[in-house]
Amino acid sequence: MMPTSDNSTPIRILVVDDHTLFRRGLTALLGRDAGLSVAGDAADAGEALRKAKELQPDVILLDNHLPGVNGVDALPSLFEVAPNACILMLTVSEDENDLAAALHGGASGYLLKNMEGDDLTAAIHRGFHGDSIIAPEMMGKLISAYKTAALKPGPTTSTVSNTGSEKAINPVEQAMASLSPRELDILRGIARGASNKEIAREHGIVETTVKIHVQHILRKLGVSSRVHAAVIASEQGLL
Repeated sequence: MMPTSDNSTPIRILVVDDHTLFRRGLTALLGRDAGLSVAGDAADAGEALRKAKELQPDVILLDNHLPGVNGVDALPSLFEVAPNACILMLTVSEDENDLAAALHGGASGYLLKNMEGDDLTAAIHRGFHGDSIIAPEMMGKLISAYKTAALKPGPTTSTVSNTGSEKAINPVEQAMASLSPRELDILRGIARGASNKEIAREHGIVETTVKIHVQHILRKLGVSSRVHAAVIASEQGLL
């Protein structure tokens, strides 16, 4: 059993999905974990906003294909009424545009409905504790989306004079070069989707140390999320 925020209070969840049977089944599944509690459910974005404002859940499991307003389009309003909630998309959509829109909108994860129940409960715990979780099937599409964005016109490199000639400076390569061997090992773990606890166990260090290293890695890479760090790691051939 994974710990909750204070090892006693369950993580309160709002389930948003337009299929009644799926909501009921998901509620029953999550109820098997004593660290989780379904505080409420909603069938569309409007109801989700009302319930989120009333319940102030810790985690919102949000389907994308909702009647009226799609889940990704509802993200700004949900964060407005429940600013402290961790929102995890739980959907059948494997479209990379939906994935990119969800992450751009602030979702902490993008999960697919075909995942195993134990994996889902673990993902909720990880999301609540600050991890970014992407379904393994979507990682390739995520990397592709970031690469496409990187190819758009814009200042991506700078130049310096070197004995009369100009030499391009790649800021990403500079940032990667600034990482210590231990930070590179931890970045590889992040790119594999490993949690801080799993990385700590792999390298024989305490989880708090991993958290500190992760903070340093994000700062050096100039990114704000583990997902973006994982994309950079993949692009730089760390996997």
